[in-house]
Amino acid sequence: MAVVPSDIALPAPALPRERRVRRYIRRHPTIIFGGTLLLAMIAMAVFAPWLGTSDPQALSPIKRLRWPSEIYWFGTDMLGRDVYSRTVYGARVSLIVGISVALFSTGLGLLIGVVAGFTRWVDTIVMRIMDGLMSIPAVLIAIALMALTRASMENVIFAITVAEVPRVTRLVRGVVLTLREQPYVEAAIASGTGFLRILWRHIVPNTLPPLLVQGTFITASAMITEAILSFIGAGTPPNIPSWGNIMAEGRSLFQVAYYIVLFPGIMLSVTVLAINLLGDGLRDALDPRLARRL
Repeated sequence: MAVVPSDIALPAPALPRERRVRRYIRRHPTIIFGGTLLLAMIAMAVFAPWLGTSDPQALSPIKRLRWPSEIYWFGTDMLGRDVYSRTVYGARVSLIVGISVALFSTGLGLLIGVVAGFTRWVDTIVMRIMDGLMSIPAVLIAIALMALTRASMENVIFAITVAEVPRVTRLVRGVVLTLREQPYVEAAIASGTGFLRILWRHIVPNTLPPLLVQGTFITASAMITEAILSFIGAGTPPNIPSWGNIMAEGRSLFQVAYYIVLFPGIMLSVTVLAINLLGDGLRDALDPRLARRL
């Protein structure tokens, strides 16, 4: 019978799946809570027609300004439209804008930041342009771009994306400046590895964790910016039920029908909270050292 030497450590037995799940939930509650809330909002947007809603644009002046009741859960607005239906369908606009802006801005920011951080002469030119854009508040850039175009969801996504790209570029560029001084990158350069191959194999994969976290915050910021643009009349067309449009329409009647502003405002706050919680949880999970310091 073989005897295992006492100085050799045996591998720890694998934990059961249920115990691993409970351990993960206990260590990362913000990911679970934020992800659950966000999935609930996405499900509400996807299954809006089957959640007891009616046509969000159907007018019924005789039923205007009805307070919340068992028939009209969130009441009706000044044109008799069901606020509940408009709020549920408004989730589609906010989520589409937020996710689209996050995808486009992180993609462009990754491309520009990687090239700028790894090529010194490009860095000098590009980062001065990005610094100039970052000196202007993102909302003002979006308003200026929307003033030059017509109101549509596509133009809103474009305007907010342009405002968010400089922040992503600066983040990626900072990570790349650190990575390009690492020994394995210097060894790859010394061995004659091509520029694109170095970027693809050594630089880009190491920028993804912070970029993923930044993408969640961009999503939340884009949703708030879209609501601001719609609230001041520079966002999506008024006929599209978005949370910003609903609140803009109800602000003149706030003293007599505050529920028109209340319910879409709550939905926007809950969605942004869920995304921010998810981003915080991802940051702690991807950077355990930061979580221990906190």
